[in-house]
Amino acid sequence: MKILIAEDDTPSRLVFGAILRKLGYTVTAVVDGRKAWRAWQQDHYSLLISDWMMPDIDGLELCKMIRAEHSLQYTYIILLTSMDGKGSYLEGMKAGADDFITKPIDEEYLAARLHVAQRILALHKTLHLQATHDFLTGLWNRGAIMDNLQKELMRAERWRTPISVIMVDLDHFKQVNDTYGHSTGDALLCEAASRIGALLRPSDRAGRYGGEEFLIIVPNCARDNALNLAERIRRSISETPVHIQSESISMTISLSVATHSGEDSATLIGAADKALYRAKKAGRNRVEFSE
Repeated sequence: MKILIAEDDTPSRLVFGAILRKLGYTVTAVVDGRKAWRAWQQDHYSLLISDWMMPDIDGLELCKMIRAEHSLQYTYIILLTSMDGKGSYLEGMKAGADDFITKPIDEEYLAARLHVAQRILALHKTLHLQATHDFLTGLWNRGAIMDNLQKELMRAERWRTPISVIMVDLDHFKQVNDTYGHSTGDALLCEAASRIGALLRPSDRAGRYGGEEFLIIVPNCARDNALNLAERIRRSISETPVHIQSESISMTISLSVATHSGEDSATLIGAADKALYRAKKAGRNRVEFSE
């Protein structure tokens, strides 16, 4: 578990870091809320331990900023406080804090609170997977892949980097279901998802967009590289039949590529849809690029 500490008091920050590293955690320590905000934006931290009182951005404001940010992964937040009174704790909870630790630091109490955090994060991860992933293929579901796309488009505009999407549609899938049955169709979908995933970078995202349609998000990737990736995916699926029980079933796909040029997610998806329609109309088992 990666932990981010925001504490402007140097002795306290050093003590926290030493205890957490002794307990086996990966720790990043910063001196104020603004640096913590920047660090959180650049990397995912499972847990944030933040002092309540800090200059510029205090712990309450930092909580509110993190909770307001659209993120697919949850950050458990513990506020450090020397204050007494239920009103203060209620204020912290309303801002988005999950727990509190009172200074000075007690190592055993800190370890206990971290065990609680780990249990809650594990439960959140399980629920998150169920809510955001397609139960059959294990890929992102439609809602989650669209959330991913919106987030990546915002990042691309912020950093002025290219981003492309690839749409994939299994050719003649209804015919496969009618001929071999839905269980075979499900097996082909899973195999297609597996072969797609094997060709993607860690930063890429793939989701089940519809019944036999997949959407792939390729950050920091311009037109030519996206077309090359789409062609590799096409060959990976079309060149090797799928063996299911006693059957050897050939599978082909049609693909489209659209590269972001300032439009919103709906317009970008619409352009990819039109290109996918052209690929199917032109005979399937091919890649088309949106104009």
